[in-house]
Amino acid sequence: MEQAFDSDGVRGVLHRPENPTGDAIVLTHGAGSNCHAPLLVRLARSFADSGLLVLRYDLPFRQQRPKGPPFPAAAARDREGVERAVDAVRRLAKGQIFAGGHSYGGRQTAMAAAERPALAEALLLLSYPLHPPAKPAQLRTNFFPDLRIPALFVHGSDDPFGSTAELSAAIELIPAATELLPVERTAHDLKRAGEMGGDLLARLRKLAEGSKAYCE
Repeated sequence: MEQAFDSDGVRGVLHRPENPTGDAIVLTHGAGSNCHAPLLVRLARSFADSGLLVLRYDLPFRQQRPKGPPFPAAAARDREGVERAVDAVRRLAKGQIFAGGHSYGGRQTAMAAAERPALAEALLLLSYPLHPPAKPAQLRTNFFPDLRIPALFVHGSDDPFGSTAELSAAIELIPAATELLPVERTAHDLKRAGEMGGDLLARLRKLAEGSKAYCE
């Protein structure tokens, strides 16, 4: 069942599974989109079919303006929005909580996780924008050494925001467990990943369980 969600500054769509596992995931969008992005919708439905409670939500910048990119000076508020979304889902699900997003949304989710190590059990980072197109020196990796939550990077082979080789080298800076899943013949929109929900969920759970076993 899908229903509108609007509570404590979090706005989006909640997917309630028919056969809940107790686990949940929050998903958010890129700089030019919103929570109704086709990729998020397809993944949310796939995850819900697998028993997850799913919240796909709008970041604060998108709640403020229906169109237009985020303002860099307001990025901290978007990270607060990520935390509010996770907290909202934690009140509804008692199992593992995963957090993810596409492009800008994934970046802000990862930055929020670096600031709050207990944010989620694992991260799903779709088309992480490693650098602006044609500007490989402007890496967005300053926080990578502080990221302590396992992360699954799903990246298109034709993504202009960073090649899979560049991303593979960059994530070596992350002390937590990571996995890079390349998607062939796919650009930044990562359309083909919408069909990979079951595989992505299995990989997220494996990362989370591996991290838990390491900590124990």
